[in-house]
Amino acid sequence: MDLLFKTNDAVFSYRVAGICVQDGKVLLQTTTGEDRSFAFPGGHVAFGETNEETLIREFKEEIGADVRVGELKWVAEIFFPWGNKPCHQICLYYMVEILGEGVPRDGVFLGKEHLQGRSFDLEFHWVPLEETAGMEIYPVQTPELLKKLSEGVQHFIYREI
Repeated sequence: MDLLFKTNDAVFSYRVAGICVQDGKVLLQTTTGEDRSFAFPGGHVAFGETNEETLIREFKEEIGADVRVGELKWVAEIFFPWGNKPCHQICLYYMVEILGEGVPRDGVFLGKEHLQGRSFDLEFHWVPLEETAGMEIYPVQTPELLKKLSEGVQHFIYREI
């Protein structure tokens, strides 16, 4: 059971995401089609699962990658619309290293997302760090936060609603 709770009035989401940086590029995901906003790979924590276990599971499910989960880097309190309801999300971002050779290390490749009983394609993009400033990435603070990865844990609040 994912830690994703919906009531008649609101949604609460507990999510973890992986910051994977290698060779001057960061791995980001987007849905296929019209919406071209990007986010960090990850997913909802399942009840009884650790953050590390969640990231290992999500990277395996979505792109078939084994990963090593590193340090916690960002703690986010995010408020945004989930359909017609307000959502309060807590998202923890960890450094992640992809292990092995099975995942492309450049360009764009497809993966799968599983959410609430549905599956759909995701595009994964290796984006040069210097190009992130001109992109629509969530969290919107991404370009500044990526510059502070060596400065310990960063906390931020993002309100879309």
